[in-house]
Amino acid sequence: MSGRAAGQAVNGRAPDGRAPDGLTVSGLTVTGPDGAPVVRDLDLSAARGEVLALTGPSGAGKTTVLRAVLGALPPGLTRAAGRVEWDRAPLSATRHWRRRHVGYLGQDPSSALHPLLTARAAVLEPLRALGLPRAERPARAERMLAEVGLEPAEFAGRLPHQLSGGQAQRVALARALAADPDLLILDEPTSALDPAALATAVALIRRRRAEGRSVTLVVSHDGSVVTGLADRITRLGAPPAPSAPAAPVGAVRPADRITRLGAPPAPSAPAAPVGAVRPAAAGPADAVLAADGLSLDRPDGAPLLGGVRMTVAPGEFVAVLGPSGCGKSTLLRALAGLCPVRAGRATLLGEPLPWPVRDRSVRALRALALVGQDPLAALNPARPVAAALRRPLRLLRGLDRAAASAEAERLLAAVGLPADTAHRRPAALSGGQRQRVALARALAAGPALLLADEITAALDAEAAERVLDLLDGLRRDTGLAVLAVTHDEAVAARADRVLRIDHCTINDRRKTTDVR
Repeated sequence: MSGRAAGQAVNGRAPDGRAPDGLTVSGLTVTGPDGAPVVRDLDLSAARGEVLALTGPSGAGKTTVLRAVLGALPPGLTRAAGRVEWDRAPLSATRHWRRRHVGYLGQDPSSALHPLLTARAAVLEPLRALGLPRAERPARAERMLAEVGLEPAEFAGRLPHQLSGGQAQRVALARALAADPDLLILDEPTSALDPAALATAVALIRRRRAEGRSVTLVVSHDGSVVTGLADRITRLGAPPAPSAPAAPVGAVRPADRITRLGAPPAPSAPAAPVGAVRPAAAGPADAVLAADGLSLDRPDGAPLLGGVRMTVAPGEFVAVLGPSGCGKSTLLRALAGLCPVRAGRATLLGEPLPWPVRDRSVRALRALALVGQDPLAALNPARPVAAALRRPLRLLRGLDRAAASAEAERLLAAVGLPADTAHRRPAALSGGQRQRVALARALAAGPALLLADEITAALDAEAAERVLDLLDGLRRDTGLAVLAVTHDEAVAARADRVLRIDHCTINDRRKTTDVR
């Protein structure tokens, strides 16, 4: 007998021609506050044992479709039409039904994890609905953490703020999988994962598909994940821009083969636009940032990075690579003055840089900007985007309200967002849109150095290219320097230099045509 059980749906239809057991969505239309459709007349279906992927540009409505299926649309969005069925019956996705049948990994796992629950406790929570004896639940939770590549002895007791972005994403994935749900919904499940962790996550999803008992909906911008996992793909929005063939799903790419796409900009760039902070001198020896002896600890006091020595020159793009949890994001946050530094000193634009952000001058605050990995947590949920952009423009650049509003509109256009984004709050934006708002806010003060943490992780290929092109233009025209943490080969390929973190140390490698 074949691996597919008798009566199982074939090619999305049951043997009798009816809709298969699983999920069926017909004519789904979701409207926004103004009545305009966000999703229009969408049909999709996935039988048990199938993986259905939703793709499309940022803001096309992918996450909205997931929330509509779950009956959990945020305020301002309304399901105006359509039918959702589960196992051929109308689905009324109440909270009780979701708790018993759905595993959900959202787009912002760091924000979704309860700040006072350890990794073990977060995975234990959905197990209450499984009916397991209480005594057996901790062992299952720890087994799930091990399956996503987190050693329970090291990670089970950690709180969310003690996890890297990739580690938090794996905890959230373990939580979604823990109760073996009938419907698994994954919104960008691999965006913050290094290649090894990506391979682990993909293997877990493949295993569920092979068991043939559940439906999986995946939203992803990663073409290799989509093509390697999905039985069917539904694309929302405009057709995709041409792109290079994707690498195999979960493949661990050669770590030290780097292709240089272009020479770094000349130090003597054209005059900067009004408001940009520039180094006092433009000689090749004058670094925007220089750090020496920088040592950082984990939240539990264990050494994380030791004796780091690094420089970033005007107009230079430096990529920081390394496995999840090695200290990449902590390095950026330390340079931004947001986490403790055990030892070391640094200069910014030739002046000593105090480590705590509260001790920094206005010039230093303008000159160094951070785009973090979790823009939802960084943006004030109660304030519209325009307010988030106007604040640095007025406080750090001294623009009046009218000038700040005009500049905010220009910044939104520069990162590829329409003008009406200015009037929306963060919760009303997609993950990719929030990421671009955070970038626009970081650029508002005209920094000399941009610290960028996975700024393309939630973006489709076209939006990512636009953002990288924007940064290349600023590097060329204003001398902006970029220090970027990334797992994205396309981002690393644009860098002039790559810093690899390995065993608490940083290896500095200047790229050549083909370095092996």
